[in-house]
Parts: sequence; structure tokens; C-alpha cells
Amino acid sequence: MKKILMVLTSHSEMEHTDSKTGVWLGEFTDPYYTFIDEGYEVILSSPKGGRPPIDPMSELTEHITASNRRFNDDEQAKDRFAHTIPINQVRQADHDAVFYPGGHGPIWDLAVDNNSGLLILDFLDAGKPVAAVCHGPAALISAEHQRPGFLKGKRVSAFSNAEETLVGRSGNMPYLLQTKLEESGAEVKTALVPFLPHVETDGLLITGQNPLSAGPVAKALITALEQKETPGG
Repeated sequence: MKKILMVLTSHSEMEHTDSKTGVWLGEFTDPYYTFIDEGYEVILSSPKGGRPPIDPMSELTEHITASNRRFNDDEQAKDRFAHTIPINQVRQADHDAVFYPGGHGPIWDLAVDNNSGLLILDFLDAGKPVAAVCHGPAALISAEHQRPGFLKGKRVSAFSNAEETLVGRSGNMPYLLQTKLEESGAEVKTALVPFLPHVETDGLLITGQNPLSAGPVAKALITALEQKETPGG
């Protein structure tokens, strides 16, 4: 059975506010069940291990997805979520692909986590796909630190500056993700209209713009894995 590693943030604090952040629940649950339903085994990890924080906003009624409701009734999934493996204990060789959900947390922890950055490079060097959605692409910044020039010319998508302004959290973050990726040489592509789904595939790197892009990024990752299995793919 093919194994997909999902790396979740361990960070919950925003700057200059009492508001909390963490994993955007739908960006975890939508891909998780996409993978599970296609017969993949999913392994969960995070920088600190244990239960990642969940962004309270992602649990509000207007953001609840069908996969969120499924997760709430899924004791096995909730147990896995509560016992993520510390990222320094996971190896690329044990998995076939890696997926980084968002929520604002990765802006702080995964962007500077050396273990995560090295893991991303290990996957790509081994010819294995790497996917990330919304603020998950912040993890690519650590890979850039490990290998300067890694992001130069890479075509990616991520939560846009316009979306950040519209959700009112741009003043509670140390930097804007789109700007940071562009400063690192990446070419950031986004939908013409904020909050519409958008996915970019650049070789083995698959990235999505926002919560509605999480499911499509997961499907693109599965397609990449299936193409690897096809002779000549």
C-alpha cells in the first residue's frame, strides 16, 4: 500500500492579537479522506508531535466541510491526529509522497523547521512528489534555506496577499507568504478571483492557493503517484 505523509503545523499563536491559529481543519480532512478513499495509507507528523492545534475559525459553521463532519465521527482518524509523529522521527524512504496542509501556523514553524526543509528536498531528490496548500507552501521556505536557489523559477501557488488582506490577518503575521516566496525567486500563480481554487504543478512540486484548493491538490498528488506507476510515466 502506498504511504502518504501529511505534515501539520504545531504553531497556534498569532502576533499582536489574542486570536489563535493552527491547522485549517478542512485543508487536513479534505486531502486525508481523498487519500484514504483511494486506498492510500496516511501517516501524520508535526514538528512537536502529538495533537496539532486547530484554527478555531476553521471549525465555524460557515467553514465546515463534509470531510470535517466525517472526521468528527471518525475515532481512528481523531486518534491519529492526536498522536502525530515528531517530524525528526520520519524518513523519506518510508513514504511515497508528502502533503503539507495550511492554516497560518506553517508561517512560523514549518518555514524555519530544518528537519522539514531537508525532508522536502529528500522527497524531491528521490523523485517523489511534494504537495502543499494555502499556507502549507511556507514549508518550502525552509527547503530554500537548506538549498539556496531551490525556489528560483519554481511555479507555485499559495494564499495570496489579496486574500490575506481580505481575511484581516495580514497585520498578525511576520510576513506575507506570497511576497516571501516571490522574494525567494518563486513565480506565484493565483486565481483571478480571490478564494477560488487554484492548483499549480511544476514537476514533482504541487501547490494550491487556498482551502478550496486542498481537495484538488490531493487529487493532483494522486495523479502524480499513478503516473509514476505507469511505464514511461
